[in-house]
Amino acid sequence: MTSTNTSINPNSNIIDDYLASFVQNLQLRGRAKVSVNTVRWTVKRYILWANQEGIDAPKGSEEDLLSYLGYLRTKGLRKSSLVRNFSCLSVWFAYLVKTGQLPQNPIPAIQNEYLKSFKREVRRRQLISVPEAAKMVASTIDTRNRAILLLLFKTGIRRNELVTLDINDVDLEEQVVILKPTGKRSNRTVFFDDEAGRALARWLKSRELRCKKDPKALFLNNLGLRLSNGGVDTVVREAAMRVSLHDQKSDRLEDKFTPHCCRYWFTTHLRRKGMPREFIQELRGDVRREAIDTYDIIDEKELRESYLARMPKLGI
Repeated sequence: MTSTNTSINPNSNIIDDYLASFVQNLQLRGRAKVSVNTVRWTVKRYILWANQEGIDAPKGSEEDLLSYLGYLRTKGLRKSSLVRNFSCLSVWFAYLVKTGQLPQNPIPAIQNEYLKSFKREVRRRQLISVPEAAKMVASTIDTRNRAILLLLFKTGIRRNELVTLDINDVDLEEQVVILKPTGKRSNRTVFFDDEAGRALARWLKSRELRCKKDPKALFLNNLGLRLSNGGVDTVVREAAMRVSLHDQKSDRLEDKFTPHCCRYWFTTHLRRKGMPREFIQELRGDVRREAIDTYDIIDEKELRESYLARMPKLGI
Protein backbone atom coordinates (compact mmCIF):
# COMPACT_ATOMS: atom_id res chain seq x y z
CA MET A 1 0.00 0.00 0.00
CA THR A 2 0.99 3.65 -0.45
CA SER A 3 3.13 5.12 2.31
CA THR A 4 1.27 7.30 4.79
CA ASN A 5 3.73 10.09 4.06
CA THR A 6 2.58 10.29 0.45
CA SER A 7 -0.71 11.91 -0.53
CA ILE A 8 -3.19 9.71 -2.36
CA ASN A 9 -3.90 10.58 -5.96
CA PRO A 10 -7.43 12.03 -6.14
CA ASN A 11 -8.29 9.89 -9.18
CA SER A 12 -11.16 7.57 -8.18
CA ASN A 13 -9.66 4.48 -9.82
CA ILE A 14 -6.31 5.04 -8.11
CA ILE A 15 -8.08 5.24 -4.76
CA ASP A 16 -9.73 1.88 -5.54
CA ASP A 17 -6.27 0.43 -6.25
CA TYR A 18 -4.95 1.92 -3.01
CA LEU A 19 -7.77 0.28 -1.03
CA ALA A 20 -7.51 -3.10 -2.80
CA SER A 21 -5.41 -4.78 -0.08
CA PHE A 22 -7.71 -3.39 2.63
CA VAL A 23 -10.80 -4.68 0.81
CA GLN A 24 -9.17 -8.08 0.33
CA ASN A 25 -8.47 -8.21 4.06
CA LEU A 26 -12.14 -7.55 4.82
CA GLN A 27 -13.17 -10.32 2.45
CA LEU A 28 -10.73 -12.80 4.00
CA ARG A 29 -12.23 -11.98 7.40
CA GLY A 30 -15.61 -13.14 6.11
CA ARG A 31 -17.33 -9.76 6.03
CA ALA A 32 -20.54 -9.77 3.99
CA LYS A 33 -20.32 -8.29 0.50
CA VAL A 34 -22.67 -5.43 1.33
CA SER A 35 -20.63 -4.63 4.46
CA VAL A 36 -17.38 -4.62 2.48
CA ASN A 37 -18.88 -2.30 -0.13
CA THR A 38 -20.23 0.06 2.53
CA VAL A 39 -16.87 0.32 4.30
CA ARG A 40 -14.97 0.72 1.03
CA TRP A 41 -17.25 3.50 -0.22
CA THR A 42 -17.23 5.31 3.15
CA VAL A 43 -13.42 5.29 3.29
CA LYS A 44 -13.18 6.31 -0.36
CA ARG A 45 -15.50 9.25 0.23
CA TYR A 46 -13.32 10.40 3.15
CA ILE A 47 -10.16 10.15 1.01
CA LEU A 48 -11.78 12.15 -1.80
CA TRP A 49 -12.77 14.86 0.69
CA ALA A 50 -9.29 14.86 2.22
CA ASN A 51 -7.66 15.27 -1.19
CA GLN A 52 -9.89 18.23 -1.97
CA GLU A 53 -8.89 19.81 1.34
CA GLY A 54 -5.19 19.07 0.85
CA ILE A 55 -5.19 16.68 3.83
CA ASP A 56 -3.09 13.54 4.19
CA ALA A 57 -5.99 11.11 4.69
CA PRO A 58 -4.11 8.15 6.25
CA LYS A 59 -2.45 10.42 8.83
CA GLY A 60 -5.72 10.55 10.76
CA SER A 61 -5.09 13.65 12.87
CA GLU A 62 -7.83 14.65 15.32
CA GLU A 63 -8.07 18.10 13.74
CA ASP A 64 -8.64 16.60 10.27
CA LEU A 65 -11.23 14.11 11.49
CA LEU A 66 -13.15 16.78 13.37
CA SER A 67 -13.14 18.88 10.20
CA TYR A 68 -14.61 15.90 8.36
CA LEU A 69 -17.24 15.43 11.06
CA GLY A 70 -18.19 19.08 10.63
CA TYR A 71 -18.36 18.63 6.87
CA LEU A 72 -20.71 15.65 7.20
CA ARG A 73 -22.95 17.64 9.50
CA THR A 74 -23.25 20.39 6.89
CA LYS A 75 -24.52 17.72 4.49
CA GLY A 76 -27.47 17.07 6.79
CA LEU A 77 -26.49 13.54 7.77
CA ARG A 78 -28.52 12.10 10.60
CA LYS A 79 -26.86 11.17 13.87
CA SER A 80 -26.99 7.46 13.11
CA SER A 81 -25.32 8.07 9.74
CA LEU A 82 -22.50 9.98 11.40
CA VAL A 83 -21.92 7.05 13.75
CA ARG A 84 -21.87 4.58 10.84
CA ASN A 85 -19.43 6.73 8.87
CA PHE A 86 -16.93 6.85 11.71
CA SER A 87 -17.40 3.16 12.50
CA CYS A 88 -16.39 2.36 8.91
CA LEU A 89 -13.42 4.71 9.12
CA SER A 90 -12.37 3.01 12.35
CA VAL A 91 -12.16 -0.32 10.49
CA TRP A 92 -9.80 1.26 7.95
CA PHE A 93 -7.60 3.01 10.51
CA ALA A 94 -7.40 -0.22 12.54
CA TYR A 95 -6.11 -1.93 9.39
CA LEU A 96 -3.49 0.79 8.95
CA VAL A 97 -2.35 0.19 12.54
CA LYS A 98 -2.25 -3.57 12.02
CA THR A 99 -0.12 -3.20 8.89
CA GLY A 100 2.31 -0.83 10.60
CA GLN A 101 1.28 2.29 8.69
CA LEU A 102 -0.12 4.17 11.68
CA PRO A 103 0.83 4.08 15.38
CA GLN A 104 -2.75 4.09 16.69
CA ASN A 105 -6.36 4.24 15.58
CA PRO A 106 -7.59 7.84 16.03
CA ILE A 107 -11.31 7.08 15.68
CA PRO A 108 -12.20 5.73 19.18
CA ALA A 109 -11.17 9.02 20.79
CA ILE A 110 -13.41 10.93 18.36
CA GLN A 111 -16.28 8.52 18.98
CA ASN A 112 -16.01 8.71 22.77
CA GLU A 113 -15.90 12.50 22.92
CA TYR A 114 -18.07 13.62 20.01
CA LEU A 115 -20.30 10.68 19.06
CA LYS A 116 -20.96 8.99 22.40
CA SER A 117 -24.49 10.34 22.79
CA PHE A 118 -25.21 9.38 19.19
CA LYS A 119 -24.27 5.78 19.93
CA ARG A 120 -26.82 5.60 22.73
CA GLU A 121 -29.50 6.86 20.37
CA VAL A 122 -28.69 4.24 17.74
CA ARG A 123 -29.52 1.49 20.21
CA ARG A 124 -33.09 2.69 20.74
CA ARG A 125 -35.02 0.89 18.02
CA GLN A 126 -38.77 0.74 17.76
CA LEU A 127 -40.36 -2.34 19.29
CA ILE A 128 -43.88 -3.05 18.09
CA SER A 129 -46.47 -5.40 19.56
CA VAL A 130 -47.65 -8.67 18.04
CA PRO A 131 -50.99 -7.09 16.93
CA GLU A 132 -49.08 -4.22 15.28
CA ALA A 133 -46.90 -6.70 13.39
CA ALA A 134 -50.07 -8.50 12.31
CA LYS A 135 -51.49 -5.21 10.98
CA MET A 136 -48.33 -4.58 8.98
CA VAL A 137 -48.55 -7.98 7.30
CA ALA A 138 -52.33 -7.85 6.83
CA SER A 139 -52.05 -4.47 5.07
CA THR A 140 -49.57 -5.95 2.57
CA ILE A 141 -51.33 -7.47 -0.46
CA ASP A 142 -48.38 -8.20 -2.75
CA THR A 143 -47.35 -11.85 -2.36
CA ARG A 144 -43.62 -11.11 -2.52
CA ASN A 145 -43.77 -8.31 0.03
CA ARG A 146 -45.90 -10.34 2.42
CA ALA A 147 -43.45 -13.24 2.21
CA ILE A 148 -40.55 -10.86 2.92
CA LEU A 149 -42.24 -9.41 6.00
CA LEU A 150 -43.20 -12.78 7.42
CA LEU A 151 -39.74 -14.22 6.81
CA LEU A 152 -38.13 -11.24 8.60
CA PHE A 153 -40.53 -11.40 11.55
CA LYS A 154 -40.51 -15.18 11.91
CA THR A 155 -36.78 -15.86 11.48
CA GLY A 156 -35.08 -12.70 12.74
CA ILE A 157 -32.59 -12.83 9.87
CA ARG A 158 -30.70 -9.75 8.76
CA ARG A 159 -31.60 -7.81 5.63
CA ASN A 160 -28.51 -8.96 3.73
CA GLU A 161 -29.14 -12.57 4.77
CA LEU A 162 -32.59 -12.29 3.19
CA VAL A 163 -31.50 -10.78 -0.13
CA THR A 164 -28.76 -13.38 -0.65
CA LEU A 165 -31.20 -16.29 -0.28
CA ASP A 166 -31.68 -18.56 -3.28
CA ILE A 167 -34.74 -20.70 -3.98
CA ASN A 168 -32.81 -23.84 -3.09
CA ASP A 169 -32.03 -22.44 0.36
CA VAL A 170 -35.68 -22.78 1.39
CA ASP A 171 -37.27 -26.13 2.30
CA LEU A 172 -41.03 -25.62 2.52
CA GLU A 173 -41.68 -29.17 3.66
CA GLU A 174 -39.22 -29.06 6.56
CA GLN A 175 -39.88 -25.34 7.15
CA VAL A 176 -36.18 -24.58 7.22
CA VAL A 177 -33.97 -21.91 5.64
CA ILE A 178 -30.23 -22.41 5.17
CA LEU A 179 -28.47 -19.04 5.14
CA LYS A 180 -25.30 -18.13 3.29
CA PRO A 181 -22.17 -18.17 5.48
CA THR A 182 -21.03 -14.80 6.84
CA GLY A 183 -18.56 -13.66 9.45
CA LYS A 184 -21.40 -12.40 11.65
CA ARG A 185 -23.34 -15.66 11.90
CA SER A 186 -22.49 -18.86 13.76
CA ASN A 187 -25.67 -20.83 12.96
CA ARG A 188 -26.96 -20.91 9.37
CA THR A 189 -30.13 -22.94 9.97
CA VAL A 190 -33.32 -21.06 10.87
CA PHE A 191 -36.90 -22.24 11.12
CA PHE A 192 -40.20 -20.72 10.05
CA ASP A 193 -43.78 -21.56 11.01
CA ASP A 194 -46.94 -22.31 9.02
CA GLU A 195 -47.81 -18.63 8.53
CA ALA A 196 -44.48 -17.86 6.90
CA GLY A 197 -44.59 -21.19 5.03
CA ARG A 198 -47.92 -20.36 3.39
CA ALA A 199 -46.69 -16.90 2.38
CA LEU A 200 -43.49 -18.34 0.89
CA ALA A 201 -45.43 -20.99 -1.04
CA ARG A 202 -47.73 -18.34 -2.52
CA TRP A 203 -44.76 -16.18 -3.48
CA LEU A 204 -42.95 -19.06 -5.19
CA LYS A 205 -46.06 -19.73 -7.32
CA SER A 206 -46.34 -16.04 -8.17
CA ARG A 207 -42.62 -15.86 -8.89
CA GLU A 208 -43.03 -18.32 -11.76
CA LEU A 209 -45.20 -15.76 -13.58
CA ARG A 210 -42.69 -12.92 -13.23
CA CYS A 211 -39.77 -11.97 -15.44
CA LYS A 212 -36.86 -14.05 -14.12
CA LYS A 213 -33.49 -12.70 -15.19
CA ASP A 214 -32.01 -14.25 -12.06
CA PRO A 215 -33.18 -17.88 -11.94
CA LYS A 216 -31.67 -18.56 -8.50
CA ALA A 217 -32.66 -15.60 -6.33
CA LEU A 218 -35.56 -16.18 -3.94
CA PHE A 219 -36.76 -12.59 -4.07
CA LEU A 220 -36.79 -10.58 -7.30
CA ASN A 221 -37.32 -6.91 -8.06
CA ASN A 222 -39.62 -5.60 -10.78
CA LEU A 223 -36.90 -6.14 -13.41
CA GLY A 224 -36.56 -9.83 -12.55
CA LEU A 225 -33.20 -9.35 -10.85
CA ARG A 226 -32.23 -10.19 -7.27
CA LEU A 227 -33.88 -7.80 -4.81
CA SER A 228 -31.44 -5.34 -3.25
CA ASN A 229 -31.06 -4.20 0.35
CA GLY A 230 -32.71 -0.94 -0.65
CA GLY A 231 -35.64 -2.86 -2.05
CA VAL A 232 -36.15 -4.63 1.28
CA ASP A 233 -35.97 -1.28 3.08
CA THR A 234 -38.74 0.04 0.84
CA VAL A 235 -40.97 -3.00 1.41
CA VAL A 236 -40.66 -2.77 5.20
CA ARG A 237 -40.91 1.02 5.38
CA GLU A 238 -44.04 1.20 3.20
CA ALA A 239 -45.76 -1.55 5.18
CA ALA A 240 -45.00 0.28 8.42
CA MET A 241 -46.18 3.61 7.02
CA ARG A 242 -49.53 2.09 6.01
CA VAL A 243 -50.28 1.36 9.68
CA SER A 244 -48.62 4.51 11.09
CA LEU A 245 -45.54 2.78 12.50
CA HIS A 246 -42.98 4.74 10.48
CA ASP A 247 -42.57 8.50 10.54
CA GLN A 248 -40.39 9.40 7.58
CA LYS A 249 -39.96 13.00 8.72
CA SER A 250 -38.76 12.23 12.23
CA ASP A 251 -35.07 12.22 13.19
CA ARG A 252 -35.69 9.86 16.10
CA LEU A 253 -34.77 6.24 15.49
CA GLU A 254 -37.64 5.03 17.66
CA ASP A 255 -40.10 6.63 15.21
CA LYS A 256 -38.69 4.57 12.32
CA PHE A 257 -39.38 0.98 11.38
CA THR A 258 -36.58 -0.78 9.51
CA PRO A 259 -35.79 -4.41 8.64
CA HIS A 260 -33.62 -4.58 11.77
CA CYS A 261 -36.71 -3.81 13.86
CA CYS A 262 -38.08 -7.18 12.71
CA ARG A 263 -35.00 -8.85 14.21
CA TYR A 264 -35.57 -6.86 17.41
CA TRP A 265 -39.23 -7.97 17.41
CA PHE A 266 -38.23 -11.62 16.86
CA THR A 267 -35.74 -11.60 19.73
CA THR A 268 -37.87 -9.70 22.24
CA HIS A 269 -41.11 -11.62 21.77
CA LEU A 270 -39.40 -15.03 21.92
CA ARG A 271 -37.74 -13.92 25.14
CA ARG A 272 -41.06 -12.72 26.55
CA LYS A 273 -42.56 -16.11 25.70
CA GLY A 274 -39.92 -17.75 27.86
CA MET A 275 -37.47 -19.14 25.31
CA PRO A 276 -34.06 -19.84 26.89
CA ARG A 277 -31.47 -17.22 26.10
CA GLU A 278 -29.06 -19.73 24.52
CA PHE A 279 -31.82 -20.91 22.16
CA ILE A 280 -32.48 -17.35 21.03
CA GLN A 281 -28.77 -16.77 20.50
CA GLU A 282 -28.61 -19.92 18.38
CA LEU A 283 -31.55 -18.85 16.20
CA ARG A 284 -30.07 -15.36 15.82
CA GLY A 285 -26.75 -16.88 14.84
CA ASP A 286 -24.86 -14.78 17.37
CA VAL A 287 -21.12 -15.44 17.37
CA ARG A 288 -20.09 -17.39 20.45
CA ARG A 289 -17.71 -15.16 22.35
CA GLU A 290 -16.91 -17.30 25.39
CA ALA A 291 -14.79 -20.45 25.11
CA ILE A 292 -17.31 -22.42 27.15
CA ASP A 293 -20.04 -21.56 24.63
CA THR A 294 -18.34 -23.71 21.98
CA TYR A 295 -19.10 -26.78 24.11
CA ASP A 296 -22.81 -25.94 24.44
CA ILE A 297 -24.34 -28.26 21.86
CA ILE A 298 -28.01 -27.45 21.24
CA ASP A 299 -30.24 -30.24 19.96
CA GLU A 300 -31.90 -29.12 16.70
CA LYS A 301 -35.15 -31.00 17.40
CA GLU A 302 -35.46 -29.40 20.83
CA LEU A 303 -34.65 -26.00 19.32
CA ARG A 304 -37.34 -26.38 16.63
CA GLU A 305 -39.96 -27.48 19.15
CA SER A 306 -39.15 -24.54 21.41
CA TYR A 307 -39.35 -22.16 18.45
CA LEU A 308 -42.73 -23.44 17.22
CA ALA A 309 -44.16 -23.38 20.74
CA ARG A 310 -43.15 -19.76 21.37
CA MET A 311 -43.20 -17.96 18.01
CA PRO A 312 -46.13 -15.52 18.13
CA LYS A 313 -48.97 -16.11 15.67
CA LEU A 314 -50.10 -13.15 13.61
CA GLY A 315 -53.40 -14.66 12.49
CA ILE A 316 -52.50 -14.32 8.84
